Amino acid sequence: MRRAVPLMLLLLLAAGPARAAIFTASDGTRLHYSVQGRPGGRTVVFVPGWLMPGWIFARVAATLAPRDRVVLFDPRGQGASAVPAGGYTAARRGQDIAELLARLGPRPVVLVAWSLGVLDTLAFLRADGDARLAGLVLIDNSVGEPPAPVWHPSHGPPPPHAVAVAAFVRGMFHTRQPEAFLRRLTRAALRLPAPQAAALRDYQVPRDVWRRTVERVRVPLLYIVRPWLAAQAAALRAARPATRVALFPHAGHALFIDDAPRFDAILRRFLAHAAWR
Repeated sequence: MRRAVPLMLLLLLAAGPARAAIFTASDGTRLHYSVQGRPGGRTVVFVPGWLMPGWIFARVAATLAPRDRVVLFDPRGQGASAVPAGGYTAARRGQDIAELLARLGPRPVVLVAWSLGVLDTLAFLRADGDARLAGLVLIDNSVGEPPAPVWHPSHGPPPPHAVAVAAFVRGMFHTRQPEAFLRRLTRAALRLPAPQAAALRDYQVPRDVWRRTVERVRVPLLYIVRPWLAAQAAALRAARPATRVALFPHAGHALFIDDAPRFDAILRRFLAHAAWR
C-alpha cells in the first residue's frame, strides 16, 4: 500500500527551495532574508514579531510560493541576521524594512507584519509612506486605536531570560505544536541577549503616532487580530472604513499557525484584491 505524501511536503516541493540572501544596512548591520516562489510573481514580504525568525512563516510561504514571490525577513538580532549592540528602536527597524524593499527592486509589494513587526512596519510607513506597497496586512498587535491594551504585570522577581523566552514561545500557540518545532523556535529566539530583547519591548513611541500612521495608509489594509484587539479593530474601521478586519477567536498569538486554513484563505483573497500595478 502506498503511503500518502504529507501536505506540507507537497507544498514545499511545489514551492521549490528558498534562496538565502544578505544585505548590509546603512549602519553596517548584515541583515538576512530568504526568497522563494515565482521570480515574476506578486511579491509578498513577511516581517516577524519579537525575537522570531522569518522562517516561522515557512508554512504559509510554501502555500503562496507556487504563484507568488515570497520574502521572509529576519530583522536585526533575529533569525540569521547579525546581532549588533544597538539599533533596536522602531525608527531603525523601520529603516531596515525600507532598505530591504529597495534591495528587492521597484515592484510593489504586500507587507505582512505580525506582532512587533506591526510596529516596525508602521515606523517604516511613518518615515517613507506607502508608495512601495500594493497592500498591508497587520497581525495581532495594537495599532494605537482606542482602547489601549491593559497589561497585568506579574508579581515577584522576573524569571531568567531563557525561562521567560521559552514560556513566551510556548504561550504563542493555542494548538499543540511538535516539541522539536518549539525547541528550535526557542533556540532562535534566544539568539538575542536579554538587554537587546528588552529594548525591543520598550519602544518609546506615543500610541497616537501609530494611530495616525495606520489611518493614513492609502493602499488596501487587512487587520487580523484575536478578540483582545476587537475594539481597536472596530475603531480602526470606523476611522478608516475601507479597512478589512478578520477576528480569530480560537487561536493563539501565532494565529497563522493555529488556524492555518482560515488564515491562508483570508490572505489569498486579500492578495487577489491588492493594488498591484
